[in-house]
Amino acid sequence: MKIEEGLFYTKEHEWIKIEGASAKAGITDYAQHKLGDITYIEPQDAGKEVKKGEALTGIESVKAASDMYSPVNAKIKGFNTALETAPEAVNNDPYGAGWIFELELEGSADTSDLMDAEAYKKYTEGLE
Repeated sequence: MKIEEGLFYTKEHEWIKIEGASAKAGITDYAQHKLGDITYIEPQDAGKEVKKGEALTGIESVKAASDMYSPVNAKIKGFNTALETAPEAVNNDPYGAGWIFELELEGSADTSDLMDAEAYKKYTEGLE
C-alpha cells in the first residue's frame, strides 16, 4: 500500500495536500484498494461550501458505494473532470492523476485531528 509523505490523512481514508490557501483532496490507496475498481464519482459544482466531516461526494465501485468526506472546512474550487470519463485514475494513481477535488480553504485549515504519513501507516496496519 502506498502512502505519500507531505499529505494529511483522515480515519475515513481521505487525503489532503495543502498548498497555501488551496488544497487538493482524494481518497487513499488503502481506500481505493478496499473499494475495488471505481466506476463513478459524482461531480460536484464549484462554490459549494463544505464543513469538516461533511460528505463531499459519492463514489461507486464494483464492490460498493461509499462517500468521500471533507477533511477540512472549505469551499469546492474544482472537480477533477477527467474522472468523469476515466474514474479508474483513482485506482491507478490516487495521489496524482486521481485527485478528486480542489478546495479553497477557509482561513488556516485545522489539521489537528488529521494524521501525517507515519501515523496513517500505523493506523492502517491496525486495521488489517
